[in-house]
Amino acid sequence: MKITLAALCDMQPVTKFVANSLDVALYNLIACVGDAEYLVVDSKGEAIRARNPLALQKLVQHIDYHQMTLRHQSAYDEMIGQPARKGSNQLEVPFGDNKLY
Repeated sequence: MKITLAALCDMQPVTKFVANSLDVALYNLIACVGDAEYLVVDSKGEAIRARNPLALQKLVQHIDYHQMTLRHQSAYDEMIGQPARKGSNQLEVPFGDNKLY
């Protein structure tokens, strides 16, 4: 599901924002409201992306939210030929707002 920042303003407080790692230095923004996860998009419907998590944090500074996290899922096992895992190797850690943006 997709949602715009403007629509999120009407749903405050947001349970959690996730800076989702796509590549070495590319992140998209996910908003969690209750049990639902939304990909945050711009007015044209394109996913909002940034080169660092702080840039995403700056975009949502005007929205009330409970938590922000950084999420990463590694493709390392696949790259070195390891057998497929039964579970995910996803890592998600809290990312506090220290106003460095």
